[in-house]
Amino acid sequence: MNELGQDFQRVLEEIDGSVDFEPEYYNEAYLSRRISARMRRQNVDTHADYLAVLTNNSKERDALLDSLTINVTNFFRNRKMWRALQPVLRELSTSKRRVRIWSAPCADGREPYSLAMLALDDPQIDASRIEILGTDISEEALANARNGVYETTRTTDIEAELDLLDDPLTYVEKAETRFSVKPAVQSLVTFEKHDLIADPQKSGFDLALCRNLLIYIDSEFKLSVFEAVADSLVSDGYLVVGMTETVPSACRDTFEPVNKRCRIYKRVK
Repeated sequence: MNELGQDFQRVLEEIDGSVDFEPEYYNEAYLSRRISARMRRQNVDTHADYLAVLTNNSKERDALLDSLTINVTNFFRNRKMWRALQPVLRELSTSKRRVRIWSAPCADGREPYSLAMLALDDPQIDASRIEILGTDISEEALANARNGVYETTRTTDIEAELDLLDDPLTYVEKAETRFSVKPAVQSLVTFEKHDLIADPQKSGFDLALCRNLLIYIDSEFKLSVFEAVADSLVSDGYLVVGMTETVPSACRDTFEPVNKRCRIYKRVK
């Protein structure tokens, strides 16, 4: 990564040395967009000036880390995928005593909570057998996820996000524009910090969702990140990736499509 010059490289080196993030795994265009957004917030025009801010301001380092982590999500993002996932959850909950599900990265928790709500809402899914783990590298995102409180804003309509459910108020409490996930939903989900790139590999999952992460990863590292998620699955486990993502060609013999349009795959090796 050197197209943006030495000062940009120095910013990346400062990130690598001072925050819990591995910039070399991410593509340059993504890093540049996120760093430029923070530069605008700090009213600086050059990477050299931003480096000076970053070096001396721990709050800005935290803000940059939050910006760099993939933390944009909503409840039931991509409705067709969630409908296609229902028969998978039904099959898993009737064939296994314990169904272990991993959402990575989980951002502010709306994806794992969507899984829990879907399980509780469908009488053909035995939600008592389901355990959901949400992981992320952002402590702030995880704190928000554990809190389980979401607010409608100018750009986020929580009520609209939840209208896939027949009665969303079964699963959330509404107070004006604020929605709090109820304990019955939260009881199915746990959260922990985990870096897909740097931390030890996980294992034993029946279903893993890793949506809209690979599109930001530099091409040199896509396969290793994908394999870290794929290898977390049991031999007949299911994988969901983002709608603009695909299984890498080197792994296509390992997975067969369950619903190719919705990017749901089953591990066969």
